[in-house]
Order: sequence, then structure tokens, then C-alpha cells
Amino acid sequence: MKTKVILTAEDAKLIAEAAEQHARDNNWAVVVAVVDDGGHLLHLHRMDGAAPISSDIAPGKARTAALGRRESRIYEEVIKGGRTAFLSAPLESMLEGGVPVVHEGEVIGAVGVSGVKSEQDAEIAKAGIAALS
Repeated sequence: MKTKVILTAEDAKLIAEAAEQHARDNNWAVVVAVVDDGGHLLHLHRMDGAAPISSDIAPGKARTAALGRRESRIYEEVIKGGRTAFLSAPLESMLEGGVPVVHEGEVIGAVGVSGVKSEQDAEIAKAGIAALS
């Protein structure tokens, strides 16, 4: 049997706090979602001023990154590249801003951020993940 590393509630809070601090440092109001490796929500926080729709988009980005085992932007790039049939894939949000949490080569969860430009969402997610190091 294989031993599996998981994200704990404390890990999720640490990631979210670091992500939110990065967003505050840049005056960005966002929603941060942290999910486990199966895409199940561990933490969600909507910062003051973040658009309500971001509360649906951020977890979708996180689930896409967790289940797809790659950044959600990869799917967006495939679609932009002309493979529009990929829109029928059973993923929730194929927009940049979902980043997997990888430990020793294994995806153990993901972070999804929504509220600013997509590349800024991804930057915030990566800042949160970096707090685990």
C-alpha cells in the first residue's frame, strides 16, 4: 500500500492566508479556494470587495486544477488554440487561476483564485502555495 500525503485544515488556512496577504499587498479583492486532491472544498474566503460571482469561479478553478493535475490555464490555452471541442470536457472552470499543490511529484490539492486578471489570480494562488515550503 502507498502512503498518501494530504492537505490538512491547517495547511489550507496557511495557503489561504498567504494568498490573501499577497492580494492585499497588491490591493486586489479576490476569492481564494483551497481543495483537496479530489477537488473537494477545504477552505473558501471572499475578501471584502470581491465580486460575488468569484465565489463560484474560484472553487471551479481549484477543482479543475486538482482533477486535471495541472494548472487550469492549460485548458484555456488548448481552447484558445482552436480545440473548441474541449469545451465539452467535464471540468468546471477552464480559466487561468487554478494551480495544483504538488508534494514530491504528487498533486495533493489545488488553489483557485478569482477576482482580478487571470494571470494575477494565478500569481496569488502560487504565492499561497509557496507558504507551504
